[in-house]
Amino acid sequence: MTEFLVIRLGDSQDSPANWIAVDSSGARQGPPVTGPLGEAIADIGERTVIVLVPGAEVLTTTVDIPVKGARLQAALPFALEEVLADDVEDLHFSAGNRRDNGAIPVTVVARSKFVEWLSWLEAAAIAPTSVVPDCYGLARIPGTISLLVAEDQVMINDGADVELLLQSINPSDALEAIGAFHEQREEEDDDDDEATVAQTKHVLVYCDPLDEERFQHDWIAIRQAVQSLDIKLLPDGVLPRLASTVASGAGVNLLQREFAVKTEYSGLFRPWKYAAMLLAAFLVVGAGGKAADFYRLSREEADLKSRFQAEYQKMAPGAPEVLDPVAVINSYRNRSGGGNAEPQVFLQSMQYLGRAMNENSDASVAAISYRAGVTDIRLTAPSVATLDNIQRMIDESGKFSAAIQSTDQDGESVNSRIQIRGADQ
Repeated sequence: MTEFLVIRLGDSQDSPANWIAVDSSGARQGPPVTGPLGEAIADIGERTVIVLVPGAEVLTTTVDIPVKGARLQAALPFALEEVLADDVEDLHFSAGNRRDNGAIPVTVVARSKFVEWLSWLEAAAIAPTSVVPDCYGLARIPGTISLLVAEDQVMINDGADVELLLQSINPSDALEAIGAFHEQREEEDDDDDEATVAQTKHVLVYCDPLDEERFQHDWIAIRQAVQSLDIKLLPDGVLPRLASTVASGAGVNLLQREFAVKTEYSGLFRPWKYAAMLLAAFLVVGAGGKAADFYRLSREEADLKSRFQAEYQKMAPGAPEVLDPVAVINSYRNRSGGGNAEPQVFLQSMQYLGRAMNENSDASVAAISYRAGVTDIRLTAPSVATLDNIQRMIDESGKFSAAIQSTDQDGESVNSRIQIRGADQ
């Protein structure tokens, strides 16, 4: 199972970072650690590195445009230009995978800030595979609003398309900001009680024990406004919760376009170095053997041509040099009656076929082909019985055997293919 080291950056290069090792199922492989960013490299080993950056510095939204790949990257600045205060030239856009509802999650961050984060990682000799805003650390659960309350921040995932981080706000106000209570009040005005219950949201909150105590009045207010409220405490801080989600592939990787990770092919092939050397040696030896065989056969061919030329000169004094001995031999065989007997075989098979067709005049020949001693006949007959008569008459010749290869009913007639070959074949 793949293991990841998830590192969460601080607000500045000198601020402590947090990191934890998890596997692809989200299970912890050790306790969370806090310390200078450079110390995290000791825990990387063979693990894949995912870096979480402050979600407060990143705009998270969704778009629904019918393009993908490079065209999507080019279209993002124009699709979001009207809602952005900064010049799009100063921003870095990244897109995630299209969701089932057609929406594409998008992140926008100041290019200068993103370059600054990358410089921190480079200074610490850390090369991440993914850089993800930490607000994607809440799992998307359909029908449930998830909140993570910590560090004077509230991360929200509404189970659909809202994934954001709000600062200096209490949980109930955060829910009000995304319209959760407004939606609930609209549902309460509906006369259909069953529909109201079906649409009411569940709320799942992650927080530490101190925040649970601090927001007691908020929890009471939220319970009165939603169907259910579930509070889960985070005794080890927020990082284990965030890490388990991003390790499963959630979130938008900011390493795109000019910041995309370059594949180091040399590292991929390094484990196969000795196997490649052995294969190269095998190919060299094989090529050497083929070259030796070619040289030997070329010498034998030249010797045979020389001997043939000498014998041919005895038979035809003064004849020019023979370039194709095989053609000369075939010419002599044909003149002496020892040529290929296949034409005779074909004509004889046609003779017996003609006799069989005369006895079954209601059948007709559609096509005839001959190859390698086998005559292939395509017939049209009024019935299968007629085809059997033709086959039997050819077999009774004793020189040839006929076999019906296929039959196909076509209206009141039968299309068939019969093969005729020598009886000794």
